Amino acid sequence: MTRNFKEWLSTFRPCIADYGYYADFDKITKNIDNLKVELNILNSLVGSKNIEQDFENIIKKYPETLKCIPLLLAVRANEIYTIDKDGEFNFSFIEMNYSIEEYKMFMKKTKLFNLLQNHIVNNLVDYATGVETGLDSNARKNRGGHLMENLVESYIQKAGFIKGQNYFKEMYIHEIEQKWNVNLSAISNQGKMEKRFDFVIKTDKQIYVI
Repeated sequence: MTRNFKEWLSTFRPCIADYGYYADFDKITKNIDNLKVELNILNSLVGSKNIEQDFENIIKKYPETLKCIPLLLAVRANEIYTIDKDGEFNFSFIEMNYSIEEYKMFMKKTKLFNLLQNHIVNNLVDYATGVETGLDSNARKNRGGHLMENLVESYIQKAGFIKGQNYFKEMYIHEIEQKWNVNLSAISNQGKMEKRFDFVIKTDKQIYVI
């Protein structure tokens, strides 16, 4: 039988993205709100004429502001490892594990002092919001998976199937075997592979796994 792949591919949708796919602003806003006080304290460094001393004063008085630093570098971590000719460091931004002078060195070498002192940014809350939006793009893969799942489920429901009665979500092979007394060893490598299906549809004559 000749298969017409062009005809089959022509039925594909160009995209499944909904309006919330591109950026999760609820999550972005929540993440920024958790740092807003500390970011506003660090805002005092913008345009500073004596940024190293001002930074030292802030860290001594408000050590909790350190936790903002990784985000300013678009890093989702509480520790940042660095190495160059001057040495090897693993800076903690939860609790200081080096001297203030070494944290100053970090700020200089990463160009964060330059970013702040030379007014390249005007407001760290706005800047961090932009960084969070960029980092959130990494979550699109997961959102895409959920979107496809929701889209498939909408078609299953449109076809008249009812969740919990004749269609089920996220069932493992052993659950299907137990529920309907069937042997699925042929698709589970003789029971060695515990596969989970996104959807299982049960009709009078057939079990469909998706």
